[in-house]
Parts: sequence; structure tokens; C-alpha cells
Amino acid sequence: MRLLLIDDEVALAEMIRDGLAGEGFTTDLMFNGVDGLWAATESPNGAYDAIVLDIMLPGLNGYEVCRELRRREVWTPILMLTAKDGEYDQADALDLGADDYLTKPFPFVVLVARLRALIRRGAPQRPVVLAAGDLHLDPARRRVARGEDHISVTPREFALLEFLLRRSGDVVTKTAILENVWDAGFEGDLNIVEVYVGYLRKKIDHPYGRTAIQTVRGVGYRLDPHGG
Repeated sequence: MRLLLIDDEVALAEMIRDGLAGEGFTTDLMFNGVDGLWAATESPNGAYDAIVLDIMLPGLNGYEVCRELRRREVWTPILMLTAKDGEYDQADALDLGADDYLTKPFPFVVLVARLRALIRRGAPQRPVVLAAGDLHLDPARRRVARGEDHISVTPREFALLEFLLRRSGDVVTKTAILENVWDAGFEGDLNIVEVYVGYLRKKIDHPYGRTAIQTVRGVGYRLDPHGG
């Protein structure tokens, strides 16, 4: 398994590389955003199974690298790695196309587990615009619409809707939502998911007489692939 680690903390990056070698990973290191973007798109080493990407980088920051990779339709799974722990930083990373988020300092065993999970899921082709019936979400433009109506949503609502749309038709648990839309280390009330589902329903469903987001009692939620 080949990884790309983009982090300007040289000592930490080398320590992570050495630790990952013991777990069966081959890791290429880049220490700024410009070189990291080049490696992710043009490196002669070939395609990577996953990218570990710091946010605070010289040259191009991690947000810019992630945005550009997704713009170029490079769908390699991305784990954002950063010392920043604000919830909006996490939401922004997910909105831009990152697949997971881990805050420094972190247990090495958790990093390995997250990477293995990302690689198991792989990197399926992602449509430019996600749709369920007349409900559309454009990740690049960060736009949500019902038919011709633009719907204003918060960054957290956008991340939640994108997560549900990418798994439309599947039942997802509250825990899975928390781990992917919030940080896995979130220690607040699990019912925060229910609160934000309610916010979304008031924007994308109720005004249109729809029920796209369905509650599966005792399990979680399901987004109707036909848009409700």
C-alpha cells in the first residue's frame, strides 16, 4: 500500500513514515503544498492508495491542495491531518472533498486504523454534481438546489447532506454521521445529528412537500435516491 504524506513538520513526517513502514505501508514524503500537489498528480511513483494531508502548509495550504485535487477529479482518499481543532475547520475540509479528519496529537494506532478504513472503501469515481431526483448538491461550487431553487445551507448542513447523498439509498447510523461529518473525537450529545437532520429537512424537504431524509427507527437515516 502506497501513501503520500504532505506535512511540513519534517521530524514528525519521518516518524510517521517509519511507523507506517512497520504496518506494511510505503510512504512518500512532501513538505509543502506545491510539491505535494505535484506528487499527487504527476509523480512517477504512480497512484497512491491514500493521501495524508496537513492543513497548515507553505506554498499551498491543505485546503487549496484538496480543492485542486478534486477539481482535477483525483479521487484518492484524503485524510486531513492538522493541529487545528475548530469544528468549522473540520467542516471546511469535508466540504472541499476530504474523506476523513484527524487532529494532532493523535494515537498512531488510530491513524493506521483510519487509513486502512479509507483504503478499504477505495476511491470510486465521484460525480461532479450529486443528485437525488430534483435535489442537487455541487461540491465544487458548494451549492444546494431543489429544481431551479437555490437553497442556502450552513457548512455543517452542507457536509451532512453531502454525506447522505454519497450514500443515498443506504441506511447510515448516527455514529457514522458523527465520525464523518463531525470529528471522531466529538464528545458531545449524539442527538446533535438529529438536530441537524431537522435543520436540513426544514430547508430541502418541508417547503417542497418532500421526505427525502427518512428516519429508520433504531438505526439511523436514509436519503431517498429519488429525492423524496
